[in-house]
Amino acid sequence: MSIANTAAEYMLSDALLPDRKASRSKGFRLELHTDRVIKFVSVGLPLLLVSLAFARELSTGSQISCFTPTNFTAKQTVYVDKYCWDSLLHHEFDASGNPAERSLWIHKVFPYSLLVLAVAMYLPTLIWRYIAAPSLNSDLLFIIDELDKSYNRSIRLVQHIMKIQKSCPDPQIFWDEFEKARSERYFEFPLLERYLTCKQRTHYLVACYFVRNLSLLLFTVVTCLYLGHFHMTIFYQDEFACFIKTGLLKDETQVPDLINCKLVSLSIFQIISIATGVVYVLLAPVIIYNLVRLCTWDKRFLWVYEMLPAFDLLSKQMLGCPVNDLNIILLFLRANISELKSFSRLTVLCTLKDTASADQNIDTVVDFMTLLAGMDITKPKLMDGALDAAESDGTHLGAV
Repeated sequence: MSIANTAAEYMLSDALLPDRKASRSKGFRLELHTDRVIKFVSVGLPLLLVSLAFARELSTGSQISCFTPTNFTAKQTVYVDKYCWDSLLHHEFDASGNPAERSLWIHKVFPYSLLVLAVAMYLPTLIWRYIAAPSLNSDLLFIIDELDKSYNRSIRLVQHIMKIQKSCPDPQIFWDEFEKARSERYFEFPLLERYLTCKQRTHYLVACYFVRNLSLLLFTVVTCLYLGHFHMTIFYQDEFACFIKTGLLKDETQVPDLINCKLVSLSIFQIISIATGVVYVLLAPVIIYNLVRLCTWDKRFLWVYEMLPAFDLLSKQMLGCPVNDLNIILLFLRANISELKSFSRLTVLCTLKDTASADQNIDTVVDFMTLLAGMDITKPKLMDGALDAAESDGTHLGAV
């Protein structure tokens, strides 16, 4: 019997989780995987494309090529190219034959608009990092520690139960006390459950998360409309008529009023705008998914931790509307699942619990570990039978 007790003690000691002091320096992931993808794509893509546009500009020099007359000097040709690029005005005649002007400045400011876009798409991340992340980090620190400590407390409780069983002279007294402790919920540690229940009544984190994703969705829609508008109005035009009778050429009588100029970098800008628009259109469903999943609970995670004493959010049907801070915390607990050392062990116990028979009455990790340690968590039948016999004898003697 001592060998069995020693083996059970070793098994329970091995089931305890190690200290977490060394892993605290890494910190928690305060962004979900989809949020990181959205951030890197929405910010990184414009920066990458604008760097390609600037590299193209540096390699080719002038961004336009004007078709100047053959009698122009080199100085006049350079002046025309510079003046037409600075003005970027297309001169044409309307339906009534009146002269009209149309600005093509989008070609000049387009690379800088991509920089503005990258900054705008990064603003929601900054808001989340400096407003919501500190509060979320403190919540995760407490909850993850408490979940692992609750698991360890359950294992130590089983060790203490075994010691009491071995030292108790009367087995019947021990099982009476054990059943009383279970019925009066002495094994439960309700601090964590009450804290999580309170988080259902707060909406600070979920409001910040909604603001972040709605801002991203708004910037994405505005960007797509911006690119679509200029594609329909300007980006299809690779040539324009430039008025050159000004400055150096103002008094030249043999110089035409208008000459045609070609935008050298238009094809690059078209590729950049189309790539940006397509990627942002594909990002929109991901952002919408981030918002929609706040309308459902991660019951798989809660179901695993139902094995802990006093963690009955599911079985007691304590979950209400999922749009609250608790749902945000559950999402980030899932993202930081590697920090939860107890999750993998409780998952194994949940799997074994499903395969156990119903008459074993396994509800929590305390019940399961007492069973693994060789203790029957129900009152022995012989003791129950002897007690019933004694009661019947007492009743019979009283009648006599």
